[in-house]
Amino acid sequence: MTRFLIVWGTSSGAGKSWLATALCRSAARRGISVAPFKAQNMSNNARVVPRPDGGLGEIGSAQYFQALAAGVAPHTDMNPVLLKPEGEMASQVVLNGVADAALSRLPWRERSALLAPAAQAGLQRLAARHALIVIEGAGSPAEINLAPQDYVNLGSARWAQALGPAAALLVSDIDRGGSFAHVYGTWALLPDDLRPLLAGYVLNRFRGDAALLAPGPAQLQALTGLPLAGVLPLKRDHGLPEEDGVFDERPQGRAQARLRVAVLAPPQISNLDEFSPLARVPGVRLVWAREVGAVEGADWIVLPGSKQTRSDLDWLFETGLAAAVQRHAAAGRPVLGVCGGLQMLGRSLHDPQGCDGLAFDACAGLNLLPLATHFESRKRLRAAPVRFTAPHGDWSALQDVVAPAYEIRCGHTRADERHAVLRDEEGQAIGWQAGPVLGVYAHGLFESPAFIRALFGVAVPTLDSAFETLADLVDEHLEPMLLRRLLHGA
Repeated sequence: MTRFLIVWGTSSGAGKSWLATALCRSAARRGISVAPFKAQNMSNNARVVPRPDGGLGEIGSAQYFQALAAGVAPHTDMNPVLLKPEGEMASQVVLNGVADAALSRLPWRERSALLAPAAQAGLQRLAARHALIVIEGAGSPAEINLAPQDYVNLGSARWAQALGPAAALLVSDIDRGGSFAHVYGTWALLPDDLRPLLAGYVLNRFRGDAALLAPGPAQLQALTGLPLAGVLPLKRDHGLPEEDGVFDERPQGRAQARLRVAVLAPPQISNLDEFSPLARVPGVRLVWAREVGAVEGADWIVLPGSKQTRSDLDWLFETGLAAAVQRHAAAGRPVLGVCGGLQMLGRSLHDPQGCDGLAFDACAGLNLLPLATHFESRKRLRAAPVRFTAPHGDWSALQDVVAPAYEIRCGHTRADERHAVLRDEEGQAIGWQAGPVLGVYAHGLFESPAFIRALFGVAVPTLDSAFETLADLVDEHLEPMLLRRLLHGA
């Protein structure tokens, strides 16, 4: 019978995704057939994977990485509902990998009832294929104002109970403070039928002497019956991209690095997790830039993807970053645009139907690449290797580099074939260069060892090594008998 291990958090950012990934790898290397599941994720970090009907669809990056950690092929069943934020008050609903405009227009409370059955079906299909499902919750399971519609935490737990033995761990970020109160409050507010699922709580991101936690764990166990399952140390350089697109605004890498890379961080940035490997490249200092001062003196400027390209382009002009990018390119220094960033680098953008946001006939881009982009409602989803064919100048080291990549976009770009330098597996141009400026539609290039080695002449730790590091941490710091019971069911 399939077993279920639920990872709840006392808040967003507590470490649910991190812990779920570690548990997936820990189970996999014990020979357990394991798969991840999150009923609904909210993130603009997405990957392209197979759907139940055999097509391609989108899931949150966290479940993609968890599947890789588990050693199984990622699938939309692992994240049946993905919400991609569009500003402060709206989200695009991606159901079983496909964007659904009608559902996206519904109020949150109304659409939850329509989304839950699809999420439940995904969990049931996974349970039929694997011995253990690691379920990641969302936010906190104790949000009592949301409880009637909460199929992500409460509903998923009840579905799991109906399918097989289930247990839950509750993780809290002790580095923020208040963890004992957070654990107690979450336990107290859980529904009576789900509270018995809790097998223990985990204190995450701890630094210092663990003996100083006493007598907190003993007092909390006396109040709740919950044991302390483990204390995980704070580890900054574990190599796993942060969930929810959270980025560290502090520069990453050595201050004396020979190469300073500034990645622009506009309000509607998407798929920023793909640049995380840059922070681990020896000799590179990664800076997330929200103001002109952050790009001054940069060797490279990177324009990342965007959930609303026109809105983020307007922001670049308003903040003065557009002019800074243009000055950088005019000085002959490298500029890289990825997906939405590529579109911004072109001469013009056209969206008369409002597929990317507000409708507009035409607007000017940064005019650094000879491109024109027209938005359309149908998304292009692709996951396949790409090849650099004729890069030159600062990008010449990429000649003949083949790298796995993925595309998620609505825009169709018209360009002069003479500027094409990157092609998909069918030979279609998906990247163009003019002088020091390179724009590509391919996401995920920085996760390719071949791409990193060509550009920087070095190797960086792989994702697989990151998964091993995370599994080592839980194996070392979680109570051994409890961990065995949760993973093996005995």
